[in-house]
Amino acid sequence: MQRTAPVSKARTSHPNRWHVPPSDPHIQKVGDLAAEAGIKRIHVLAWRDLDDVDAGGSEVHAHEISRLWAEAGIEVVHRTSFAQGQPVRTRRAGYEVVRRGGRHMVFPRAAAAEALRRNGRRDALIEIWNGMPFFSPLWARGPRVVFLHHVHAEMWKMALPPAVARMGDAIESRLGPRLYSRSRMVTLSPSSKSEMTEIGFKDELVDVVPPGVDPRFTPGGAPSERPLVVAVGRLVPVKRFDRLIRAVVSARGAVPNLNLEIVGTGPERESLGRLVAELEADDVVTFRGHVEDDELVDSYRRAWAVASSSVREGWGMTLTEAAACGTPAVATRIAGHADAVLDGRTGLLADDDGELVTNLVRIMTDAPLRERLGAAALDHASTLTWMNTATQIMRILADEARRHR
Repeated sequence: MQRTAPVSKARTSHPNRWHVPPSDPHIQKVGDLAAEAGIKRIHVLAWRDLDDVDAGGSEVHAHEISRLWAEAGIEVVHRTSFAQGQPVRTRRAGYEVVRRGGRHMVFPRAAAAEALRRNGRRDALIEIWNGMPFFSPLWARGPRVVFLHHVHAEMWKMALPPAVARMGDAIESRLGPRLYSRSRMVTLSPSSKSEMTEIGFKDELVDVVPPGVDPRFTPGGAPSERPLVVAVGRLVPVKRFDRLIRAVVSARGAVPNLNLEIVGTGPERESLGRLVAELEADDVVTFRGHVEDDELVDSYRRAWAVASSSVREGWGMTLTEAAACGTPAVATRIAGHADAVLDGRTGLLADDDGELVTNLVRIMTDAPLRERLGAAALDHASTLTWMNTATQIMRILADEARRHR
């Protein structure tokens, strides 16, 4: 699911020197935190860019934080891999984007460029560990914070050949905790932090900072006349859309006119289409593909529930986006989901496929329950803002800068 933001034209090449102080006191607070810690320029290393066709929640997270930091007058440079059809260098929402290297070569090339200062000086570094790390403890000096949204665990063997999967798992679960033993880490949820500490990351060095929800996600309109479940995300193995399709088909025994809309694109599209045909559920499941932002908001508003049957998430951003529209969730009980959805309050969590079906039937057939969960979901989502996220992470980065001084 890709989201873009308009590029601000009110930026200069030296924002800390020439930037007019923002009128928003929250933005001003971010700028003050950075200035007090001597942070004028931040470099961000990420696997993929927001404009990549495979961009997802991690890229949205990086963009929203960088956008707000740039608005506060901080120079931010993103170093990512090539994005199809995109220039090597560009500016987006006030920050600079540098795209060099393919899916695999971006890691050594970005690390070498930073070690040799080819992207200019930096006052602080953000490393986004999305599967494969950049190994910043080996070459980076100065203030540094690492984002690890979630432990990948079984994702390795779901997405990669066996030998490569074993290597990835070994780096994450055995080498990583040792190599990053002195690194300040940020993750999205308490449940993800728990998984990180279980494999050896130090509890006192892992901070939890939940992601925000864009203000465009608001209640409105009327729900679908027929019971409707909406699921949003990349069509990839870890999301297990096949489980959700089977669950919805099974739930139609109790909810005959139940429908499922799947929003998103990805390599699993053909196999999921074949599954729908095998189940003779072409009139039940609709693949929406990529939709624009307004259409996504409308989908959340029309849904009776949003659903996710994923086996691994750092948070579950689509669930809180829907919550901000007043739509409750039905999801698998995994790390990330357990914090994005308050079980029994903002949605229902399932321990297995059978309970997933049961929860879908409950929420589709019990209007008072659905209304109660939706109202609580809206309240919960109102506490999640990107401004809070950007401020908390800047506070952590500023602490690291002061420690290094």
